[in-house]
Amino acid sequence: MAAPSGCSALLAGSALFAAVLALFYATSGVAGPAACLVAVAGLLLPLWGFRLRRRDGGTKRRVCVLVLGDIGRSPRMQYHALSLSKHGYQVTFVGFLDSKPHQDVLNEEKIQIVPIAEVKGVRAGPKILTYMSKVFLQSLQLLFVLLTMELQSQILMQNPPGLPGIAVAWFVCVLRGSRLVIDWHNYGFTIMALSLGPAHPVVRLAKWYEHFFGPLAANNLCVTNAMKDDLQKNWGVRATTLYDRPPSIFRETPLKLQHELFTRLVNVYPQFQDPGSEEEDVEVERTVFSVRDPADGTVTLRTNRPALLISSTSWTEDEDFSILLKALEDYEGFVKGGAFLPSLICVITGKGPQKEHYKKIIDSLRLEHVKICTPWLEAKDYPVLLGSADLGVCLHKSSSGLDLPMKVVDMFGCCLPVCAISFHCLHELVKHEENGLIFKDSAELSQQLKCLLSEFPSSDGKLGTFRKNLRTSRGQRWDDNWDQNVLPLISSR
Repeated sequence: MAAPSGCSALLAGSALFAAVLALFYATSGVAGPAACLVAVAGLLLPLWGFRLRRRDGGTKRRVCVLVLGDIGRSPRMQYHALSLSKHGYQVTFVGFLDSKPHQDVLNEEKIQIVPIAEVKGVRAGPKILTYMSKVFLQSLQLLFVLLTMELQSQILMQNPPGLPGIAVAWFVCVLRGSRLVIDWHNYGFTIMALSLGPAHPVVRLAKWYEHFFGPLAANNLCVTNAMKDDLQKNWGVRATTLYDRPPSIFRETPLKLQHELFTRLVNVYPQFQDPGSEEEDVEVERTVFSVRDPADGTVTLRTNRPALLISSTSWTEDEDFSILLKALEDYEGFVKGGAFLPSLICVITGKGPQKEHYKKIIDSLRLEHVKICTPWLEAKDYPVLLGSADLGVCLHKSSSGLDLPMKVVDMFGCCLPVCAISFHCLHELVKHEENGLIFKDSAELSQQLKCLLSEFPSSDGKLGTFRKNLRTSRGQRWDDNWDQNVLPLISSR
């Protein structure tokens, strides 16, 4: 199928070249060549348009999933791609390929990943020039990719990031007769405002851009009812709420799989190593959390194990990890002050721009009863670790106040109770004193850690009650939720 795409690109280039030359001759006062080139362009452009919009028997079953970010760190878009493929759609998955996507995505024959490179823009000159050149070059790259692929019935794209993706995708949909579907995860301009300030010209431009192009989509999805109401009231956009729901890979992890993961992590992260003693049988396979009997392979959790605390992050401005670090320092003080509390292993997973900044702070801490590590886990290991943890912590504070942290959804899928920082619509997900606790600052978080872990490892305390509540109140999984809310929009064309 490469020939039609290449032909379309050739026709597009020829038509645009003829149009530009016609404009040059016209402004130079040379009427004859200009008229000829206008005629050529007039013939080529309709022909190009015809080829761009030419459908075949498979067009209705082709969908492009687009994310101007790392595919491997875009779980919701990966779930979209998998759901589409399960219903027989051929998926072209366009995005950056900086980290490995989930193995199910890689194994699915109906999903074709088309990697694009992240454009850096002009490095010299003012920052605004760098940003504008990046947007321009990214637009050209997207235009080329979307115009030269097989005709797609729909483009399903994530926002944010939406600049320049929404405008380019909409333009391509107009040219090719496709339909644009935007999945609103947040508002891009509110994320920019965290670092630049709401009055910055780039932030104001981004806000205008989203307000102008967002309503042009044929269909819209969003992550909360609060965002749905805001889109309708302030943007004139009618959206369908598709709550994040955990796929089936997020579940409580059996002891054997826990131990296998811990033993792999031991080789890289000393926090998982068994401190050991000379009296212990060296043939018994141990980690700081678990023991495997070599005689029958039985795995048990150690009664004197530390509690496993987990948080995941993209290390961006909307998550202030100084809150967690201060709470861990307070927890250390509780233990040293005589409180009957377990030691803590705190695992903070993820990649992002502020990771090195916080790693330096972590390295400067002097903690005896709390150990912290910051791994990047492969997609297959992340749900296993969540299902092995004792407590989750979420520091995501929505820049718009309208989106929910997907990490908490995944934790709840593993029946893992959560302490989450408060913001506007968090109540749509975290039920205080039912499936977790909500805090406002580090002092409140440290008291919650002290309260929840005071009876560890017993399951009789509040932490055990929250876990039991999560087991009994499991809602829809991703597949059922998607089939109910998205499939009718996709299949209605």
